[in-house]
Amino acid sequence: MTAESRIQELIILKTIAETLNRSNELIPMLNIVLDKLLDATGFQAAWIFLDTGTGTPSFAAATRLPPALEREECLPMRCGACWCLNRYRDGRLENAVNILSCKRLEDALEQQSYDTGGITHHATIPLGSGGRRFGLLNVADRGRERFEAEELALLQAVAFQIGGAIERMRLYAAEQRRAALYAALGEFSRALGTEAGSAGGAEELAARAVSLIPASFGWPCAALLAPLGDGWSVLGLAPPRAEQELGEPLTGAEGWPFHSAESGDSASVTGEAAAVWAKRLGLDGESGHTPASLLAAGVSLGGRTGLLVIGCDITGEQACPDREVLEALAEHIASVLEGAMLEEQRRELARWDERNRLARDLHDSVSQMLFSLSMTARGTEAMLTGIAPEEAMAAVREMQGLAQSALKEMRALILQLRPEGLEAGLGLALAAYGRQLGLRVELEPGGLGRLSRGMEEALWRIGQEALNNVCKHAGTKEARIQLQVRENEVILRVADRGPGLAEPRAAAPTGHSIGLSTMRERAESLGGRLRVSRANGGGTVVEAAIPLRKTREPEKEENR
Repeated sequence: MTAESRIQELIILKTIAETLNRSNELIPMLNIVLDKLLDATGFQAAWIFLDTGTGTPSFAAATRLPPALEREECLPMRCGACWCLNRYRDGRLENAVNILSCKRLEDALEQQSYDTGGITHHATIPLGSGGRRFGLLNVADRGRERFEAEELALLQAVAFQIGGAIERMRLYAAEQRRAALYAALGEFSRALGTEAGSAGGAEELAARAVSLIPASFGWPCAALLAPLGDGWSVLGLAPPRAEQELGEPLTGAEGWPFHSAESGDSASVTGEAAAVWAKRLGLDGESGHTPASLLAAGVSLGGRTGLLVIGCDITGEQACPDREVLEALAEHIASVLEGAMLEEQRRELARWDERNRLARDLHDSVSQMLFSLSMTARGTEAMLTGIAPEEAMAAVREMQGLAQSALKEMRALILQLRPEGLEAGLGLALAAYGRQLGLRVELEPGGLGRLSRGMEEALWRIGQEALNNVCKHAGTKEARIQLQVRENEVILRVADRGPGLAEPRAAAPTGHSIGLSTMRERAESLGGRLRVSRANGGGTVVEAAIPLRKTREPEKEENR
C-alpha cells in the first residue's frame, strides 16, 4: 500500500468516525455514513441489513441503489433470501468477502424490466463489536466482480466503526427505555395502590392490576395466569376479550412460558412462536394483532407460582429493559396481592371474632333470661296446681311452651353463629347438627380434602339450611349427608326419605323460599351452583357444587 493510499484510508476512517459520533439516531446515521463512504471510496451503491434479535437481518438503510433495487420503496431488498443473509444466519460469515453474484440483481436481470446500473456483484462485510453481531454491510460498484484485499480491509475497518456505533446507540436507547419503564413502574405502583383500596378481594385486584399494564408501560397486552390442577387459569387479561372468561382453565400447559414458573427466570418467544402463544393466551387482541415478542416472569401467588405474560413490540437485546422491569413488576404485583390476601384473612378472622363475641353475649344474656323464664313458668305452674282456674293454668303452660321454643331457637342461632365441631370435619359437624335437630342422620363417606375457610363456611350454612328444611318440611326424621371433595370441585348433598317435591326443581327458585334462595346465593357467590331435585325412590335431594378453582369469598356475612 502506497503512502498516498494509506493517507486516503485514514481520511476515510476519520470521516466515518466523525459522522458516527454526531448522532444518537441509528437509521438516519447509517444513511449518512453510507453516503460518506461512497463519496470517499467512489463505489456506486451500499446498503445495510440489521439484526434486530431474530437471527435474520432485515433491510435497514441504503444509498444510491440502482432502479432495479430501489423500486417500490426498495421492495426487492425487503423480501426473499440471498447468499449473504443465509451465510450470516448460519454463522459462517466472519470476515469481509466477495460475493460471486447477487440473487436480487439476478432476479432483476431476468425480469429485464429495471435497470441494474451495471451492478452484478457486491462485497459483504459483517457488522459487529466485541464478538456481538449486528448485521451486514454490502458495497457494490459498476462492472466490479471482485474487490481487492486492501479494499476489503478498509471496508472491514469501516464495519467495525459502524458496529461500535450501533452498540453505543443501542446501549443508550436501552438506558433511556429502562429509565422510562422504571418511571412507569412508579406510576403503576401508585395507581395499583388506589385500586387496592376499592377492590373486592385479591382475585379482583389481580384483574385490575393487569388492566393497568398496557396504559402504564406501553405494552400492547398482558395476562396473569395461576396454576389450576394440571393446567392454568386466567386471572387477568388486557385488553379484555368478550369470549375470554376470567378463571377459565388453560389445559395442556407445557413448554413456554410455563417453565418460567418452575425456574423463576423470565423467558421470551418471538416470531411464529409468539403468534401461536398470543392466540392461545388470548393476547392477540380482538383485531388479531400479534406483538413482536412475548415475555413471561414468575409471580408468587400465596404459596403458588403464577405467570405474568406481556406482549412487546421489540425483540432481542432491545427488549432487555422490558425483561428487567417485567421481573420487578411481577415482584411488585405479588407483594400487593399477598397484602390483599392477608387483609382478607384479617377481615375473616375479625368476622369470626365478632360472631364468637355475639354468640357469647346471646348465651350470657338472652339465652339465660329465656331459661330463667322457662323455669319461672314451670314453678308458677306448680304453685297454681289445684288453686287457679283452668284458664290460668293454660296460660302458664302456653308461656312455658313459648319460652322453651324461644330457648331452642336461640340455641340454634348461637350454634349457627359459632359452629362447633368444624375442626373434626364439615361432614361430621353437619351430622352432629342434624342429630341436635332430632334427625337420624346417615353420613356417607366421600373424598377428603382441605377447604378454604370461606368455602367451608358457605357449605356449612347450606347444609344447615337443608337440614332445617328436612326437620320442618320433609315429613320424615331421616336424612343422608354426602360430602365429596374432587380434584376441581366439592359437592355437598343432603337428602331425605320423605314424600319428595311436588315438582322437581332443577335449581333453587328465587321467590318461593327465602331459605332456598339463600342457599343458591351462597353457592353462586363462590362460582358454584345449587340443585334441588326429587330423589330416586322418593325424597328430596339438595346438591351444592362449588369449584375449587374459585377462591373469591363472599363480601358480606349474612345470618339468614
